[in-house]
Order: sequence, then C-alpha cells, then structure tokens
Amino acid sequence: MKLIGMFDSPFVRRTLISAHLMNLSLDHEQISVFRDADKFRALNPIVKAPTLVFDDGTVMVESQIIVNYLETLAAPSKRLTPIDPEARLHCTRLTSVALAACDKAVQIYYETRMRPPEFRWPEWADRKRDQLRAALDLLEGETPETGWISGGREPNLADVSIAVIWRFVQHALPGTIEADNYPRLARHSADAEALPAFEATDF
Repeated sequence: MKLIGMFDSPFVRRTLISAHLMNLSLDHEQISVFRDADKFRALNPIVKAPTLVFDDGTVMVESQIIVNYLETLAAPSKRLTPIDPEARLHCTRLTSVALAACDKAVQIYYETRMRPPEFRWPEWADRKRDQLRAALDLLEGETPETGWISGGREPNLADVSIAVIWRFVQHALPGTIEADNYPRLARHSADAEALPAFEATDF
C-alpha cells in the first residue's frame, strides 16, 4: 500500500505517524494536490490527500477512515485507539476535537494564504479563528501537564492528532494562536515531536 500526500498537511502527517507508531510499513509519495494535481489525479481522480492506494489500485480517502482501517492490520498491542469503553470514548472525543481544529486551521490557511487578496472574506476568517481557538481551549483544558492523554507510556490517537494540529498551526499560521496561552499543548507537542515517528515526518 502507498500513502499519497504532503507532510505539511496535518491530515497526511497524522495518518503516516499513526502507521509508524503501529509498526505498519507504508510506502509514501509526497505529491501535492496543487503543484502536482495531474499526477495526483492519475492515482485518485478526487485529488484528495491523504489517499491510500492499495496494490490493486483501489483508493481510500479521509485520514480517520484510513487510520481506522490501518488499526485492523496492526497488532492489538500497537493499536492507537483503546479497547476499554471509557478510555476509547475519551480518546475518540479528543481526536474529534483535534480534527475539528485541523479543519478550521486549514480553512484559515486557504483563506488567508491561498485565496487572492481581493477575494478574501475577513469576517469568515475571523469566525474560523474563533472556532479554532475554541477547539484548542478545550484541548488545552484536557491535556495533562505531563505525560500522554492515555496516562500510559505510549501516545494514543488523540495524542497524535493534538500534537499534529499544534505543529501545523504554529508552522502554517504563525501569530494566529499565541503559544503562551496554551502551555500544555506546547509541551505535549514538543514531547511528541521528539519521537522517531514524528521526526520521520517533519516538514
């Protein structure tokens, strides 16, 4: 199987990091949905990243759907979503908030960096910033001062998703979110980025 997409996409990055942490080997090809649209279209006519391409050419999209599938291939001890119902709910809920933050951050990036200035909608961008801050506020309140979300020795899927969105916001949207207001997220991200799976996907 091959994963298609650029590391600077938080959705691509969280998918590949998850695969690394689950000890799953995926080929990876960095193809941009913008610069390499024709090449991407030849693999997936939807031109959506991440795309997982199976050996027979079948494609799968949406990072969470791909991760869910990859978990069925991983050894039970390496899966990133807990089995215990309470722990699973906690992990899944925080993952959903982190993904919402990813959505808003990418929308802000497109609006303020990609769209021509004469077509930008400042009020819409402000609303997305408010939504992004609301999601990060929630994550800040539920991220521990030390250690992982799970309380264990290894990160779970919520940890991966939270760390990836924080890194994306700080890199792609500098000045949008004040790091000093989110010390737990900043610490958590720094710890995650020091792991080999994160270092292997750095951009």
